[in-house]
Amino acid sequence: MVFFRFVLTNKQLKPKMAFILNSGESKMEWYPKKASTAFTAGDLVYADGSGAIQPADSTSGDHIGVIQKTITSADSDYASTTLVPVIKAYQDSIFVADVGTGTLTTAMIGNRYDLKDANEIDVTATSKKVVEVVGYISATKALVKINAIIENNAVATT
Repeated sequence: MVFFRFVLTNKQLKPKMAFILNSGESKMEWYPKKASTAFTAGDLVYADGSGAIQPADSTSGDHIGVIQKTITSADSDYASTTLVPVIKAYQDSIFVADVGTGTLTTAMIGNRYDLKDANEIDVTATSKKVVEVVGYISATKALVKINAIIENNAVATT
């Protein structure tokens, strides 16, 4: 097992929306990406059932982890299922996540919420319960555990 702990500066927290590993167990693994699909480094990804990964959305489950490479339509391998690096999430992995819908408060610590998209959470929705808020950074940033990881299979998938 490999353990990572990152100390984040304000500069690292502000530039873009993403899931950023903060602490806990993690491991870099390589997965085939879905062909002709754009990814942004920091997107939460899931197994799509065809042997590839794709960006998470508000209805996805069986999440694997966080992709570490941006893929755009201008990339030479965009239409291919090339392998991409993913930081695999485990039960004790804690990520910094952006709040895309709603306003985070300290009263929300311990509650489970949904995703807005592949790189933001929605603290107004609780039907999927994909992430558990374990810490408060600001009204727009949370420390979260990803509840709906493939090992847990603790969320209804579409």
